[in-house]
Order: sequence, then C-alpha cells, then structure tokens
Amino acid sequence: MFRTALRNVLAHKARLLMTVLAVLLGVAFVSGTLVFTSTVSDAYQKSSQKGFTGIDVAISPHRAKGDDRQPGDAPKLSQALLDKAAKVPGAADVTGSVHGFAGIADKDGKLLGEGFNSAGANYYPGKNGQDARYPMKSGRAPHAADEVAVDQRTADRGGFKVGDTIRMSVTGPVLNQKLTGIFTTDDGNVAAGGSLALFDTRTAQQLYAKPGEFTEIDVKAAPGTSQDALKDRLDKILPRDAKATTGTKLAQDQADQIAKAMDGMKTAMLVFAGISLFVGIFIIANTFTMLIAQRTKELALMRAVGASRRQVTRSVLIEAFVVGAVAGVAGLLAGIGIGAGLRSLLGNTGAVVPDGPLVISPSTVATSLAVGILVTMLAAWLPGRRAAKIPPVAAMNSVHAVATTRSLVVRNSIGGALAAVGAALTIVSTSKGMLGLGAGLLLIGVFVLTPLLSRPLIAAAAPVLRIFGISGKLARQNAVRNPRRTAATASALMIGLTLITGLTVIAGSVQSAIDKMATDALRADYVVSMAGEGGGMGLSPEVGKKLAALPEVTASSPLRSTEARVGSDLHSLTGVNGDSFTKLTKLHFVSGSDQLTGRQAIVDDHTAKDFGWKLGSSVNVTFEDGKRDKLTITGLFDGNRMIRGIMVDNSVVTPHMSEVRDMQVMVKTKSGTSEATKRSLTKALGDNPAIQIQDKNDISNAIAQGINLLLNVLYALLAMAVIVAVLGVVNTLAMSVFERQQEIGMLRAIGLDRKGIKRMVRLESLVISLFGGVLGIGLGVFFGWAAGEQIKSGLATYELVLPWGRMGFFLLMAAVVGVLAALWPARRAARMNMLSAIKAD
Repeated sequence: MFRTALRNVLAHKARLLMTVLAVLLGVAFVSGTLVFTSTVSDAYQKSSQKGFTGIDVAISPHRAKGDDRQPGDAPKLSQALLDKAAKVPGAADVTGSVHGFAGIADKDGKLLGEGFNSAGANYYPGKNGQDARYPMKSGRAPHAADEVAVDQRTADRGGFKVGDTIRMSVTGPVLNQKLTGIFTTDDGNVAAGGSLALFDTRTAQQLYAKPGEFTEIDVKAAPGTSQDALKDRLDKILPRDAKATTGTKLAQDQADQIAKAMDGMKTAMLVFAGISLFVGIFIIANTFTMLIAQRTKELALMRAVGASRRQVTRSVLIEAFVVGAVAGVAGLLAGIGIGAGLRSLLGNTGAVVPDGPLVISPSTVATSLAVGILVTMLAAWLPGRRAAKIPPVAAMNSVHAVATTRSLVVRNSIGGALAAVGAALTIVSTSKGMLGLGAGLLLIGVFVLTPLLSRPLIAAAAPVLRIFGISGKLARQNAVRNPRRTAATASALMIGLTLITGLTVIAGSVQSAIDKMATDALRADYVVSMAGEGGGMGLSPEVGKKLAALPEVTASSPLRSTEARVGSDLHSLTGVNGDSFTKLTKLHFVSGSDQLTGRQAIVDDHTAKDFGWKLGSSVNVTFEDGKRDKLTITGLFDGNRMIRGIMVDNSVVTPHMSEVRDMQVMVKTKSGTSEATKRSLTKALGDNPAIQIQDKNDISNAIAQGINLLLNVLYALLAMAVIVAVLGVVNTLAMSVFERQQEIGMLRAIGLDRKGIKRMVRLESLVISLFGGVLGIGLGVFFGWAAGEQIKSGLATYELVLPWGRMGFFLLMAAVVGVLAALWPARRAARMNMLSAIKAD
C-alpha cells in the first residue's frame, strides 16, 4: 500500500502541486510568525538585559497596600537614603537615577525618536568622575543647567556634533541646550529607536523631581556578595515607601513583559495563519476528491483483489502524509524567509530592532511539520473514507455514488440548526466570548448550508448569464451540477471576505463615532498637549498662560488632573477654568447646569451612578496635601471618551497640588481654525517639537491613521487566505473540466468553438466566486453590526456605517479572482482533443 501511495503521488504532479502550494502558504505563515516573533523578542530581551548588567539591586518607590498616606503623595527616594544604602555591607557602588520625558528636535524642528521612547535622565559620576552606564564617545558629560549629552544613535539621526545647540522640551517650554558629549549605551529603548538625553544630576532633579530626590537608586555589589544577600541587607534599611529588587529579577521582569507584548502579536498572526490553513482544508479535500475520482476503477480493482476498506483509506492517508511532509518542509523554509523579511520590513517602517541572530527554535520546526502533515491528513481523510465505501462493481462500471436525499436532508438540518443557534447567540451576546462563539457557529452553519444556498443564489444570475448565450447557460448548469464541491470552493472565498468586510464595517463605524464625538463634545478650535509619552508628564502651566495672553485667543482653559480621596476611594479630579469652560465644550446635561464657580462640581452620569450621586449631593474630598473640602454637585452630563469624570474649577484644585501640570489646554480663537492661526500658536510656544496643536480634524485623523494602519495590516494578513481561496477555485474548475471531458468533446463536435468553451469555464468560475463574495459580504455586515452593538455600550456616538464603496470593491475583487482562477482551466478545456475526450471513460 505504501508503494501504491507513492506511485499515486508522483502520477498527478500538477494537481498535487496546487495542494502542496496551499498547505505551504499556511505553514509558511505559521513558521514565519514564530520565527519573526522569536527573533524580535530575543533581540529585545538581550538588549534589555545589557541595560541591567551594572545593576545588582535597584531601589524604587513603592506604595504599600493599606498605605494611609494622602492621595497624590508620591513616594520619594532621598539623598539620605542613597547615603545610607552606600554604607550597607557588600555595597561597592551606589548610583542615584532621575528620569522622565525629553523630546529632542532635529534640525528641521521635528521630534526625533519615537515619542514613547524619548527619555531624559541624569549623568551620575562615580569616584572616578565617570558614569559607567554612559561611556562618552566624544566630548564630556554635562555640568551646567544649559548643557546636555545625547546618545550616539540620536546624534547620528539628528546630524549633531559636540558644540551644537539642541532644541528640546521636557514639560512645555523650549530648552536650548549646548551639546557637550555624545555617549554609547545599552539602553533597550535607545536600541528600539528612542532617544536619550542626559543632564547633570541637579538639573535633572529640577526637571523631573525635586532637589535631593531620585526616581531610582542602583546598587552594585562588592566582589563575593550575591544579589540576594545584598537585597536582604538593603531591605533592613528601607522605609515603607521603597522596595529593593535584584538586577536578575528586573531583567527577567522586562523579558517577561517583552514576551507578553510579543505574544499578543504572535497570537493575532497565528489566528490569520489558522484561517489560511482552514481555507486550505477545502482545497486539499477537493484535490483528493478529484484524484480519487480519476482512479475510481483502480481503487475498485484493489478492493476486488482483496484490499480492505481500511487499506484503501490508509493508502490515501499515506499519500496525504507525503504531500503534507513535503509542504511542511517547504513551508518551513519559506517561513524562515518570511520571518527575516518581516524583521527587515519592520526596520524600513522606522522601527529599530536591536541587532541579533535569526531565531529558529526546535519548537518552530516541529510545529511547522506537524501543522503541514496533520492539516493535509485531516483534509484527505473524508475523501479517502468515501472512496473506500464505493462498491467495487459500481466503481468498475463508472457508476459514481451520488449523495442520497437522506444525506442532504441530514446535512441541511444540521446546518440550519447551527446557523440558527449561531445567529441567536450573535444577536443576544453580551460578551466578546459569546459573540465569538455565535459568529463561529453561524459561519459553520452557513458553510454546511452552502450546497442548499447555491442553487437559488446562482439561479438569480441566470438573466445576466443569458446575455452570453449557450456558454452562459452551460456555465450556470455546471456551477450547480455538484453543489457540494461548488459550496466548498465558494466557502473558502466566503471566509476571507466575511472577515475583511466585518473589520471594515467596524473600523468605519468607529471612525465615524470618533468624528461625531469630537464635533459634539468640543467648541474649542484647538487642543494643545504633549506628544507621545510626554503627555504623561503633562504641560507646564506656562504653556496655558502664553496661549491665554495671545490677542487672537478668545477663551482658553487648561485641564489639570489631581488625585483625591473621594469618600473612601481614590479618584481623579479634573480642574478647568470655570468661566470659559462652557465656551470650549458642548456637553449635554441630563440635569443641572454647566456653571462652575466656587466649590461646585459637574459629573458625568456614569460616575454619578457609580457613587450614587444626584443633583445637589455633597461630596467630601481630601486633596493630595491632606486638606479636606466639600463639593456640591450642580450638573450631571452625558460623558464621553473626551470629557468625563468629576470637573471642578482650577481655583479649587491648584492650591493643593504639589506640582502643577496640565494634561492639555483647550483654545478658542477669533478666526477659528486655519493654517495661519495654528502657525501663530506654534510660534508663540517657541516652535516646540514636543508640543502638538490639534484641531478637531487632526484629532480625528490621528485616530483614523491608527485605525487605517491596523486595518491595512489585517488586510495584508487576510490576503493569504484569499490567495489560498484562488487556488481552490482553480482546483474546482480543473476537477469540473476533468469530469466533463466527454461532454466538452461532444460540445466541440456539435459546433461550440474554443472561445465558447473558454467563456463557459470562465463564467462558471465567475459565478462561483461571486456566490462566495455575496455570502462573505452579507455575513461580514451582520458580524460588523453585532460587534457594533457591544461597542455602542462604551462609545455613545457609535452608529453602524456601511462602507458601500469598499464593499463594492470587495465584490469586484471576488469577480477578478474568478476570472483569474479560470485562465488555466479554461485554456486546458479549450485545447482538449475532441475525439480523445469523447472516448474518455
């Protein structure tokens, strides 16, 4: 049986090549994903570990559970604690670190590095006058408040050299710093494309903390002292609001975070690889059905001379094993290339990946081979089992076993039940898990029902097909001749288009909701904030003062957030300028008014419901300086993603803040939004590279850019499934041409020319593809609507938006798929010798 299986593999090279290609694409996607994520994860982990080589124990601020300190009272690491740590037995060297955000402008005034990795820190010289973490490649360390040093990569990107003046920003005002040194570093953020600026310790403390305070204290162990032993000794001297962590633990924690971040990407990519493989199952099953149909007499003869049903099935599975093994090896090799290509592509997009080797783990090799073999054998099992059931006498007389009425009734009943349950779960689902289960059941149900659906939907195309005469009529009849095979082929395309359409509907609806939110919630012409991670530090109050002083500004308000104890819980209070807040926002009030004077507060309806507040309620608050006050709720409004929470006048919260920082500043101008006005605001802030000035369209476009980028990535991933579906259409048409050799020969003999034969096959392919396209787009719209019902609970402005243009394009692409897939089968059918075809069994 093994020799027979090998002979059968080699006897049908062309058709098996398509099967190998279908499996290869799916396996390549799987192995490429594993290689890419393992390579990037390993590079980041090794890079981050280098950053901890000089740290044996790190002391950091820590808020203990049950801490009764006042809200906002952030833990601090003092100079006294650093001095005490230096005297601990086994401590060889102690370094005080201060760090935060520092945006550096290039010579064109644009922000260098990724916003979330634009960091600033202090240069802390040791006994030898040098900081071992940052060896200077040229120049010297900064000593004065107007000096700075930058990393080598940033200097190269910005074209800086020692002695240049660099424009940068920390919290708002532009700093013009003299570049005194360029250093090298193993910092993982710099390796990932970020920037690092170093100030002297005193300047860094003024920028990021307070004089004499540190954000971290790093301790180097003396020879012979282990990290654990040093940590135990340091634990004895630490106050309650500080904790010690070994360098090994820090490196492991960061490695775990990187692995966790990569796991999300890996899972997403493997899902799409799974979709490609799932689609490929239809192709493999069709291919083996075709191959078995070609050698029905051969299998019958084997049965007649003594082969059992199990042996026939086993020969088909052995054949599938060989095909799967070949496809698995080829897919693994292709996947290694894909992994390397994705890493290179990531670098071309502007992201910098640390140097490191391509990682091909044993698990990647095993997974790729296992996936290729198991998927192929799983898809081939049913055709093999069906072939073994054909009675030898019937097979030898070319009497093909057709599907019985009973089997179709059973299939349609199962499909109808699955579709009904899936649709019901999708409609009434209240969680993502239930929605996913319902969508999966509905998709499977529709797949099972596709033979039943194919006849009426394809029949609907009859009026159009009549235009093409006898070729159109024959194409319609051929498309419904074997509804099971037609349905399996259309389903492959249906799955890809369902996902593509569903994602497009959700993305378009979310974007429309965001546009509406920006329009509905804001009267302000501009919102000013820090770029990237700098937003976490906030804006200096000087920014708001400069904007308010401009003659073209008619109203402005900084938004300040401070933590306070509200009742027994910690909650954020947002401070605004009460006298101008109504001119800058458009809030819909459920009850009360938008007036904010004295100790009045307005609250969004969800927060009020959580706390059990109503109009006129008195709220006891404890500010971060420990002082207490009482607020009165004077208005309840519909909250949204842009404006929500507890809003009070800045005069109430500002006196209690230890450090005043603004999250953003809302601005309204005389002339509204224009390039000239925006330029005026930018110039007033000193052309600051770290400050972004956005109007409503900018806010919407920034979010839309992220949505479109994600959508394009998903389209690219789903393109693999569509390519596999194209192979399925080719396979189905090739099978159809083989089964109709005599018919095609007779049609040629009675006068249908080669062009008519080609047109017939192409129209059949077009009908099958459009059938799958219509089903896919219909299901995609339904799933998009169902997902939107859940999104609506968290996004009040969400409404279903159908992207008619894109859906029309998707249907057009389905038609193009059908036309392209028919090129080879149509040419093969037209070139068939009519006499040989008529004599074919």
